[in-house]
Amino acid sequence: MSDWLSQVFADAVQKSFEKGERLFHTGDDILNVFLVQGGQIDLVRVTPSGNEIVLISASQGSVLAEASVYSEVYHCDAIARSQTTVAQLGTNVFKDRLASNRAWAENWAASLAHSVQRARLNTEVRSLKKVSDRFDFWISVNSSSYPDRQIKDIAAEIGVSPEALYRELAKRRHTTKQS
Repeated sequence: MSDWLSQVFADAVQKSFEKGERLFHTGDDILNVFLVQGGQIDLVRVTPSGNEIVLISASQGSVLAEASVYSEVYHCDAIARSQTTVAQLGTNVFKDRLASNRAWAENWAASLAHSVQRARLNTEVRSLKKVSDRFDFWISVNSSSYPDRQIKDIAAEIGVSPEALYRELAKRRHTTKQS
């Protein structure tokens, strides 16, 4: 976790969430900023057909739904994918702290720029037509976290059904055995 974030959240309220528990829902008023201290939280949108699309998976050291600091309501759900602990700080307190410390404000701006880059990367992955291409691209970017992730979570991140990703993995295993 960044030292500057530790300082900003030094006196924040600690909250724990069980796997599957929601921190917030689409349409909830934004009152707090959350810093993930342990575990994993996915920001999720649900399509009209009921499929979940994972926008971002946030882990230790990540500020959750950072763009929401400048909105009135959340535009997605936040779901704990494991036992998770967050530090919770009022949005106005967070903004006041940034306004009072130029270094923190500059670090925050850099963090937001990095989030835009991640969002563009996610868009690039989802623009690929074939499941194999999406998965290959995802692996090239996330190779270190692959063994720790569940297939259904990866499928949601790349915008395919778990069944489609399982079929792709089965094809790869079959091809590997034939080699």
